[in-house]
Amino acid sequence: QVQLVESGGGLVQAGGSLRLSCAASGLTISNYRMGWFRQAPGKEREFVTAINCSGGSTYYADTVKGRFTISSDNAKNRVYLQMNSLKPEDTAVYYCAAQYYNDKHYVLREWRYWGQGTQVTVSS
Repeated sequence: QVQLVESGGGLVQAGGSLRLSCAASGLTISNYRMGWFRQAPGKEREFVTAINCSGGSTYYADTVKGRFTISSDNAKNRVYLQMNSLKPEDTAVYYCAAQYYNDKHYVLREWRYWGQGTQVTVSS
């Protein structure tokens, strides 16, 4: 049974930083592309970033490029999201997800496994 468990969310002031962690079990992340999505109240879930855990290629939404960094620790089967220069518009529930390499990272329905999410709130 695949489980993705996010942690590290919380309340932070604008300009601050947070580091999210996603612990995977039931799958080996080096065989998957891992990603982070977010969903703000009243809005659709949106792609934030993804990483090919074997090879290291990364993808970022324009809204977070230069501020967020995704990384993976294959030995620990964990994925991380370092978020710097946070803005109030980054406030959302952040979800960890996994897909196969031949899936399209920008197609939401092609992400196969999801975590329960962790709340990130950025105050102005």
